[in-house]
Amino acid sequence: MVWLGKLAGHREMDRVYGPDLMELVCAASPARGWRHFFYGGTPGVAEELKACLQRRFPGLEVVGTYAPPFRPLNNDEQQTLARMVDELKPDIFWVGLSTPKQEKFMGEYLPKLNTGLMVGVGAAFDFHSGRVKQAPRWIQRSGLEWLYRLCQEPRRLWKRYLRNNPLFVGRVFLQTIGLRKYPLE
Repeated sequence: MVWLGKLAGHREMDRVYGPDLMELVCAASPARGWRHFFYGGTPGVAEELKACLQRRFPGLEVVGTYAPPFRPLNNDEQQTLARMVDELKPDIFWVGLSTPKQEKFMGEYLPKLNTGLMVGVGAAFDFHSGRVKQAPRWIQRSGLEWLYRLCQEPRRLWKRYLRNNPLFVGRVFLQTIGLRKYPLE
């Protein structure tokens, strides 16, 4: 995205990296009284993330966690999540799912849940809990983190990258040559 922005003339454009954003916000939260909720990851990851971040940032208030199933929530699960969020009233609802699953979840659930802000951070849950190693900064800055992650977790990521990356490039190309007049979906 940054490469495309810069090619379009936005030289000041830079990356907002979910794991870094999460870390900065969590570091500032105790002084500001922000309450957090972690949604995503495999069972146990959100709880590990909570423990790790609370050790790193004393006073960090994580009011809830939820590890969803690897399918859409059923009605009972939706109601349980809505009740939980309504009772806990988090200021920030962090979503650690894969792309585009987390974007679709946030689009559907922001109006349904009693929280003011949802932030999709992808693999940040796995990185900050220590389950998955982050790419070195130079790889992140070069735009090749996807390749680093593919080498780390090929069985899990190859289908996603084989499908999503060419589809994205194709849509950008069609939009660039004027055959697609709508924003990328």
